[in-house]
This record gives sequence, C-alpha cells and structure tokens, in this order.
Amino acid sequence: MTGLLDATGLVYAAGDTRLVSGVSLDTAAGEVVAVVGPNGAGKSTLLRLLAGDLAPTTGDVRILDEPVAGAALGDLALRRSFLGQHPASDVPFIVSDVVTMGRHPHRGRPENTADADRDAVDSALDATDTQDVANRVFATLSGGEQQRVNVARILAQEAPVTLLDEPTAALDIGHQELVMQSLRTVAGSGGAVVAVLHDLNLAAVFADRVLLLDGGKVVSVGTPQEVLREQNLSSVYRHPVRVIDHPFRDGRLVLPVDE
Repeated sequence: MTGLLDATGLVYAAGDTRLVSGVSLDTAAGEVVAVVGPNGAGKSTLLRLLAGDLAPTTGDVRILDEPVAGAALGDLALRRSFLGQHPASDVPFIVSDVVTMGRHPHRGRPENTADADRDAVDSALDATDTQDVANRVFATLSGGEQQRVNVARILAQEAPVTLLDEPTAALDIGHQELVMQSLRTVAGSGGAVVAVLHDLNLAAVFADRVLLLDGGKVVSVGTPQEVLREQNLSSVYRHPVRVIDHPFRDGRLVLPVDE
C-alpha cells in the first residue's frame, strides 16, 4: 500500500491547554481510519490539523509527500477534501450546484472535462441517495438530507485523501450504512479516508484501523479488534461496556452496560 497522509508529532495548544498532544498518524491508500473518543478528546481538532485548517503548534502533516503547511488552497484541495463538523446549513443554492462546488479544484486543469465533472457529480449524488433532491434548494432540506449532500460534495471532489468529521451525524440507520459504504468505495479505489465517528459500531464494521483519543493523546491505534476492547473503552468513556463478536457481521459489537 502507498502512504498518502503522514502526520508526525502533532501538538496543538490553546493557551496553556494542549488539545492535541503528540499525535502521529500515517494513512495508506485503501484504508479507512476511524478516529474515536469521548467528547473533548481532540478528535475535531486533530482532523482540522490534518486538513491544514489549523496550523499545529509543533509537528508536521504531509499529504502525497508534500507539506500541508503553507500550501495554496487550490493545491491543497486537489490533495485532500475536508468536511468539518458544522457546515453551513443556509446555503441558497440548489443541491446539484452545491455538489458541483466539489469540482472547483479541477476547473481549468487540462485533464479535466465537462463530462468528468458531470460524471463525478452524478456518481456522488447516487452514492449518497440525493438524486431525488438534486433540484431542491439546499436550505430547505432536513438536517440528514443536508449532511448527505455535504458528503456528496466531498465525494465529487475526488481528492486522494478524504477527511470527514462525523459524516453520519443526523443520518438514519440506512443512510449511515450508505455513507459508510461510499467511504469504503473511496478507499477501494485507492484513496485514504480518515473519519471522526461517534458510533463505535460503525467504526468496528467499516474501519481498517481505529485511532482512540482521550485528552488529546493517543490511547490506542490498530485494527478494530485491537482497539475496541472493553478495558480501553470503559476507561476512556468513563462508562462500562461489553464488546462481543457481531452475531452476523464481520466485526465487533460495543454495548453499554449498567454501572
């Protein structure tokens, strides 16, 4: 596998508080990496550091072996796509135009064509089950529909590295599965995906590796079987859990239990 994203020794401090402390992560082509942990663990801050949306206090992020720090936004957008935690909800454009915005980094490049733009947008709408709202005004959609459109925009961008903060937030169970399958497809086509997830069971089923954070530090990183262990999770989430083999899927099942 070819490494696409490499972060080394990331520290991000706000005043005297370290929100991220000494985090390193390498992500290979073909991988889905889930970042998990309790509220305030530093997950969103880490993702913003990986995306170049925040500059680390110390440490280095490289995508396609090129530094993120100091990169022009247009160049960065060709290397990575980024869906933050709270995207705008009052966008006055129709859905198809919002998804087409994901193609902006490719405009004017000799290898890009109008057909390529159209195919990428159609594929992204199909992958997120948003074709039926393509002509609706984005601001009139439900929260779950808006989230699927935002994911579609990211998919249409077709960047080698895809970074998403809670991509399944506000989605019903069927669309959670659909979005996670679409991210697996991105990885299967040679991309690398890093997603912050609150649903540990989605991480268990769809991720190749899991990065467990607490207090801005890495508690554990490895396969879901290695990381999603009762002792790890009960300690980090400050609540007892049971972890069992999923009865009908390839993965683990995390269940909260009474204290």
